[in-house]
Amino acid sequence: MLRQTAEFVAVLTSGLFAGAAVYVSLVEHPARMECGVEIATAEFPPSYHRGTIMQVTLAAACLLSSFAAWLAGATLSLARPCRVPLGLTLPDVL
Repeated sequence: MLRQTAEFVAVLTSGLFAGAAVYVSLVEHPARMECGVEIATAEFPPSYHRGTIMQVTLAAACLLSSFAAWLAGATLSLARPCRVPLGLTLPDVL
């Protein structure tokens, strides 16, 4: 039961991390640039601070749950391809 829960949390948090990164890249950044450089520059610092907190939280949760899944016996197989190893490397992107 612990392994399945840890794997679920690892997949959930890594998916949220990836989804947020895609959203910022495809939606937020282009929208800010359309508003002009002055507005984008004024809005960037508080937004960057909030984004950093979210990324660190998700990356830490993914790392810890991936490690817990690995300790509980999760292995690399074709049925569950590379969830644990990729979860353990997610903090490298920060």
